Amino acid sequence: MSKIKLAIIFGGKSSEYSVSLHSAESAIENIDRTKYDVTLIGISQTGNWYQFTGGVEEVAHDTWQDNPNNVDVILSNNQNYKGFLKVENNTFSLLEIDCILPILHGKNGEDGTIQGLLALANIPFVGCDHLSSAIAMDKDYTHIICESAGVPMAPYVSYLNSDNFDYIEAFENAQSTLSFPMFVKPANAGSSYGISKVNNKEEFIEGLKFAFKHDKKIIVETGIEGFEVGCAVLGNDYTNLVVGEIDQINTHNAFFDFEAKYEMQNTKILCPAEISDDLKNQVVEMAKKIYKTLGCEGMSRVDLFITPQNTIIFNEVNTIPGFTKASRYPTMMSKVGMNFTILLDRLITLAISK
Repeated sequence: MSKIKLAIIFGGKSSEYSVSLHSAESAIENIDRTKYDVTLIGISQTGNWYQFTGGVEEVAHDTWQDNPNNVDVILSNNQNYKGFLKVENNTFSLLEIDCILPILHGKNGEDGTIQGLLALANIPFVGCDHLSSAIAMDKDYTHIICESAGVPMAPYVSYLNSDNFDYIEAFENAQSTLSFPMFVKPANAGSSYGISKVNNKEEFIEGLKFAFKHDKKIIVETGIEGFEVGCAVLGNDYTNLVVGEIDQINTHNAFFDFEAKYEMQNTKILCPAEISDDLKNQVVEMAKKIYKTLGCEGMSRVDLFITPQNTIIFNEVNTIPGFTKASRYPTMMSKVGMNFTILLDRLITLAISK
């Protein structure tokens, strides 16, 4: 049987470019080469697409763009030329592709942008479609849709930036609705970029200004007392979803910020989570409900809070979660017997079967 022609896309125009490189490194190292003929497509931070044929260490150390053998490529949306068009010496040749694994985090990667492009190309791809990706990425829309479905979330308000934005009015509005501590978040950003924990008026205003550097829309939520847990969900059939082991984040930082996530500063992740079986079952059922409500496919990591009263509060969904071998999603799946290579194979199979 011939191998499946798989393209792994990494990099991208996002503040999470470096996270993508590390995720891609693990995928490249663990993909089953007996089943997949792998093509690597790198996207520079300026938005240029290349076929990369160098070593995985160049991806890991962000030197892949310097490889002299890189070839410009264009994703074809013409069904007569399904795949990538390689551009060499002003001539085009077709690089045929059966399935795409986008390992892109943040804006332009998991916000529905590239998913829409891949859908137009009519090439199967791993993960959520453009609509569910866009909704899950936008924390405001996630609130609106999930709360309407009866999913408990932190009280919040949202703001759009403008030339005459009134920070004092915004503070008074939030203060009348929410309580301190509050979390100020860009509506469309991941890896905790642009997030601030605020406790007074001055911090609130500075937090808004900081968040607006990352997005034109932000949300402000009341802080939830307790700790965070995660639930890895996999599948296209909502009646037969696979769920990994629940994990738990214990951090002494103000919140699970970038340093806590990727440098593990003052932070420890427990898998399995140290919660009762009853709470685990509740987390699983809520995660499945959220996955279905948002129309997720393929995979997503659902993050939730557990309060001191053992109440479960939904935080957010990551449709392309961190994907290194040590990242939370693969770790949670490995605890239920799905190692990294098997996980990749299962995700690709799900993509092709859609």
